[in-house]
Parts: sequence; structure tokens; C-alpha cells
Amino acid sequence: MGLMRLPLLTASMAFVLCSSISTAQAEPRRFEIDPEHFTIAFMVNHLGYENLLGQFLEGEGSFVYDRETQELSSAEVTIQANSVFTNLDARDRHLRDDDFLNTDDYPRLHFVATDFEPSSPTTGTLNGELTMLGRTEPVTLDVTLNQDEVYPFGHGRPTLGLSVRGALDRSDWGMDYGADNGMVGDHVTLIFELEAVEQDGSL
Repeated sequence: MGLMRLPLLTASMAFVLCSSISTAQAEPRRFEIDPEHFTIAFMVNHLGYENLLGQFLEGEGSFVYDRETQELSSAEVTIQANSVFTNLDARDRHLRDDDFLNTDDYPRLHFVATDFEPSSPTTGTLNGELTMLGRTEPVTLDVTLNQDEVYPFGHGRPTLGLSVRGALDRSDWGMDYGADNGMVGDHVTLIFELEAVEQDGSL
């Protein structure tokens, strides 16, 4: 009789074990963006001749994400404005002055997420607010999860690989230099590529 009950007991233990694993996986986890794998890029039209590609070289961010429910919370990114880079010193100095970023008075750009709407297991829409030049305006970003695996070397932690795309009109933040005459486009394409590393412990 004891032998007959063993499969039932084993099945029961397996159910409990699987339930506990599922619960653990469903817990929200905190992720920090790896600064060595964080590309913060933008693209803007110049005189109709080209779409100039630039970057911010210094930024940091973190968020809380639940893999099971796809719920995102506490997400924010801070970018150092004076780290702007377009591969031309004179142009970069101009971007730092008060025609554009005014980095002396406003040294940081700050994004805070307000909600995340998943559209599939690997895609979704991230809504948030960007503070730039002392003004806060809404921004919508499209997010794609490229990979969710344990990192194959180095820190060896679970890591999310993300591609994020969006756009904004810089004049919404009062940055309108060159926009009226078409010298510098008002519409700015946003391009972010990042790896976010899971931190120890659950929340």
C-alpha cells in the first residue's frame, strides 16, 4: 500500500515544487542598466541633406520588472547632458550651449516611466515623462525584448537585452533653435540599446 501511495506523494510534492518555482519567477525583480552596454542615440535632420546621428555617452537607469505578469514599475533613466557627442567638437559645444541643451543650467535629462502596456511576450509600449530644460513632457517608447538569459560570462547574472525606439518634437521642451527655417529638424528620433542586469534578491 505504501508503494501505491508513493506516486501520489511524488506528484503532490512535484506540484508544490512547481508552484513555488512559478511564484518565485513571478516576483518582481530589480534591474540596473549596464553602463558599458547602454547606447543612447538620437537622429535629427540637418538642412534636408542628412539625418545626423548623435549620442549621449553617459547615462544610468534602473527598473523593476515582473517576468510573469510583464508589469514594469519604478523605471527611470538619467542622462548627463554634457556627454552629448556627434563626432565634431564645434557642433558638440553648440549643442551644449543655450541654443540647445543649456547644460550649465540643466545638466541632466531625466525620464520616468508612468506605465507599460505589453502587446506580446516580447514587445510593448512604455509611456513616461521626460524632463529636459526644466520642462516635463510625455514621451512614448516602443520596447522589444531581444533576450532574457543568464549572461554567458563576466557577472553571470540573468540579463535582459532591450531595444527601445521613440520620437519627440524638441520644441515641446522649448528647444526651437533652427526649427522654423528647417536648418535643424524639430522631430528627433530616439534609439536606445541596452543590457539590464538582474540584482540580487527579490522585492
